[in-house]
Amino acid sequence: MDQKPTRVRIVDAAYELMLSIGLARTTTKEIAKAAGCSEAALYKYFSGKEELFVTVLAERLPRLGGLLTELTAGEGSVEGNLTDIARQAALFYEQTFPMAASLYAEPQLKRRHEQGVGGLAAGPHLPIQQLDVYLRAEQGAGRIRAGADTYAAASLLLGACAQRAFAYSTLPGGRPPPTSLEDFAASLVRTLLGGIS
Repeated sequence: MDQKPTRVRIVDAAYELMLSIGLARTTTKEIAKAAGCSEAALYKYFSGKEELFVTVLAERLPRLGGLLTELTAGEGSVEGNLTDIARQAALFYEQTFPMAASLYAEPQLKRRHEQGVGGLAAGPHLPIQQLDVYLRAEQGAGRIRAGADTYAAASLLLGACAQRAFAYSTLPGGRPPPTSLEDFAASLVRTLLGGIS
């Protein structure tokens, strides 16, 4: 029987543990054990838990960063592009929030995590910056109103997606969102475009 490569087993184990017990409670020792390897083997591939978290976000969750960097101003409709982003962002935050929520309970742990991620070109600010770049390019192409604040628009769109995850997806036994993901994404983008197009 063919066994998965060690790196894949480590990322799979990190994903499962971070999802089930949260990032704060997941240790590299537990990840290595769940992956069936030594902690030393884990460190051959990853510098630590923070790099593993960033890898899990990039490789195991709905693509958000890649989608944002692949956008080209003038291609497709702005509404269609932003709706795709809203849909993916809502899914991304829905799956990310249970992993990272534990960080916000302990300020010292959150600071340590931010320091660890600092050199990895990662963080919650990057999608906003990437979406802002796209919106500014569309503004330059004349498809977004000249006076519109593209950074605020990017923050509003992604913030609404994160808030949806916080308000509905993380409640144990909670009620589902009032609208489907498709309706949410389309309505959010139509509302946002009312102010910037």
